[in-house]
Amino acid sequence: MSQSLMPVVDARQRILADLPTMASEQVALTEAHGRVLAENMAARVTQPPLAVSAMDGYAVRAKDMADVPVDLTVVGAVPAGCLFEGTVKPGQAVRIFTGAALPDGADAIVIQEHTARDGDTVTVNEGVECGRYVRKAGLDFERGDILLTAGTILTARDIGLAAAMNHPWLQVRRRPQIALLATGNEISLPGEDLGPTSIVSSNTFALEGLIRAAGGDPITLGIAPDDKAAISALAEGAQSADMLVTTGGASVGERDLVQDALADIGLELDFWQIAMRPGKPLMFGRLGPVPMLGFPGNPVSSTVCGVLFLKPALAQMLGTGETEPIFETATLGVDLGKNDRREDYLRATLTSAGDTLVATPFGKQDSSMFSRLAASDCLVMRPPHAPAAKAGDPVAFVRLGNGMQRI
Repeated sequence: MSQSLMPVVDARQRILADLPTMASEQVALTEAHGRVLAENMAARVTQPPLAVSAMDGYAVRAKDMADVPVDLTVVGAVPAGCLFEGTVKPGQAVRIFTGAALPDGADAIVIQEHTARDGDTVTVNEGVECGRYVRKAGLDFERGDILLTAGTILTARDIGLAAAMNHPWLQVRRRPQIALLATGNEISLPGEDLGPTSIVSSNTFALEGLIRAAGGDPITLGIAPDDKAAISALAEGAQSADMLVTTGGASVGERDLVQDALADIGLELDFWQIAMRPGKPLMFGRLGPVPMLGFPGNPVSSTVCGVLFLKPALAQMLGTGETEPIFETATLGVDLGKNDRREDYLRATLTSAGDTLVATPFGKQDSSMFSRLAASDCLVMRPPHAPAAKAGDPVAFVRLGNGMQRI
């Protein structure tokens, strides 16, 4: 096994290469928001099913509007949801409301603001051309049209469209089950009595939120002490999961035991250590059929690895195609020194100066400082061996957004 540092892009490709796509399941429209569509969806109806009025007014023959004002005889009325039983003949009009079916014989709508009604007679003061204020059958879509495609992360708009297409149920990808295992004698849960060397666990809670936002279901296995048997025992709980993610115990210290502990229960290691900061100790392998990601214990390192590797892994399993971080370009807000051999991800704020985005990395980037990550808008990426940069130079960044929480 080589100990050389793997490039970030290569590591991500190795992780994604053999991940399965989740099976589909059927859910009601009311449960579909944020889910990933598993199949193309065709309209089951034509919308509108027949020509309808786009306005309140009168259904008329456009030929009768050649010379206005003109008096027409009102021969009936048609509200939405009803049909006019008859035909509009020369010199006639039918009172009509928005969404109502266009009567036979009529080919235009005169809006009520352009008319004056007196009993059964309506005076039309402004003419209209054929088709005015008429929504043709199939204006929106026709039966059989493919309007939603597999891999779509369903928004409120998509669900509304599916309902209009007459689909009460949708086939979506099953949410990947991601087991989370934290390690470390010093780790305590929020609210517990803390000893003098205790560190309150934050990794698991941050990753739980990331997993949910990216379309998965987290399964928390607990916190294992620095003991091989304890780590192995808790890791057994991931057997039914779609992926195991560990935090801590992935470095090179005597108490960084995850690799050895999981090897005892069948871990086949693919790679360990990547050319990245923060997150160098990242490891990936398989625990039997279950893919395994090992993240560093520092909370910033763990969460950044979640953004760059776990989120793309979930996208791969869900089939969304969003398997690569989206890099944008901004100008630097501060000077930066030259970079070393590792791809660097700097926590930064993002502001606007006119039409220009300005990314300003925090001055101190210690991987234990979670408050800086929470205050960040983006991660500024600096390639390996990047030269020193001045404020105003272009720089690549990836936003720290809300994942699949969209409307």
